Amino acid sequence: MYDVVVIGGGAAGLAAIHSAYDPTLKLLLIEREKTLGGILKQCIHNGFGLHHYKEELTGPEYAERGILSVKDLSFETMLDTTVADVEKKSDIFHITIMNTELGEAVIQAKTVILSTGCYERTRGAIQLPGTRPKGIMPAGSAQRYLNIDGYLVGKKVFILGSGDIGLIMARRMRLEGAEVLGVAEIMPYSNGLTRNIVQCLHDFDIPLYLSHTITDIKGIETLEAITISEVDTHFQPIAGTEKTFEVDTLLLSVGLIPDIKMFDSLKFDVSSLTNGAIVDQRYQTSIPGLFACGNALHVHDLVDFVTEESEKAGRFAKDYVLKTKAEKRQLITIDPGDKVRYVLPQYLDITQNFDETVLSLRATESALRGTFNIHQGETLIHSKKARFVAPAEMERLVLKRSDLVSEAPLKVSFEVGT
Repeated sequence: MYDVVVIGGGAAGLAAIHSAYDPTLKLLLIEREKTLGGILKQCIHNGFGLHHYKEELTGPEYAERGILSVKDLSFETMLDTTVADVEKKSDIFHITIMNTELGEAVIQAKTVILSTGCYERTRGAIQLPGTRPKGIMPAGSAQRYLNIDGYLVGKKVFILGSGDIGLIMARRMRLEGAEVLGVAEIMPYSNGLTRNIVQCLHDFDIPLYLSHTITDIKGIETLEAITISEVDTHFQPIAGTEKTFEVDTLLLSVGLIPDIKMFDSLKFDVSSLTNGAIVDQRYQTSIPGLFACGNALHVHDLVDFVTEESEKAGRFAKDYVLKTKAEKRQLITIDPGDKVRYVLPQYLDITQNFDETVLSLRATESALRGTFNIHQGETLIHSKKARFVAPAEMERLVLKRSDLVSEAPLKVSFEVGT
């Protein structure tokens, strides 16, 4: 019987097990790959660690910091191990695992932390029109082929979607000698960080086609050409705006989804806005003792915030398992209001002692300046001025316990230009 089991050994899992550590507890970290570090191992560009470590690191360097932080802690690790199922029976989690040493086995835990990261949307998820030749793949897969396996996937490249992985791969492919003909984004704004727009596209004169999508793909065995078209406000292609590019590779950077499908049997509440679990300020899901953090909870812009969030989840999981009495929860909702797409956490458990909690949120439109407001009922309890707000970049508000004026629901909204 384990006290805490962390599923996923990337940045989130490493931070979670580090803060969950207690010499009196039995801990286990499960990772499906042969090494720890997760997606960071293939992200060889710099820009990591500025918030958490106060210095600029590459992805592998950031991963190494996390690995070293747990090196001397006495907990068990299962690498090259797949979690097939998780169930909860009589307050105990039963985790079905598979690996070459044990075959299929079931382990038990009092507490589980989900830190399984996210996965990329594929062509099937966005229903691209045209033929189905070779040469179309997620940008993250191309990144792994190039940075881990040393294989350049194409020489004439187009990218659909302006997520950060796609932007970074536009620069990476150009640096390796490929011709990058452009990036198309169906939204009227980029879905990547501003710094990546500048450093990966503007600095390399790679065109960005906003409000455009792919309307045709040509090629029988291998990709030969793609056609993009401008879209209207309803995302429908506008006739007469077609542009055709001869390419041998199409990379898809069309969104990330929290990787939690293998936990469906637990039937915890899932947000339709984030595609991750619904949690309270301790990152506890609707199932007591089940916590979620990192990109398995919601997709982050910066790994620094993944680490910060996961450290909290690990600490709260440890507190949960050390308690001698079953806890009762009293939840008030935290809802997105005007011009806010989602807020996380979605609940505040007011039975818990806390001085403050961090709210993560995304606006629905860009603005040079504006104000984020938190209302409780009809009362404005917190405001924060903001500049250069963009839907692609996460905002964070600090809510203090002393801000609360009642037990009414909370609502977070954004006012442009105020």
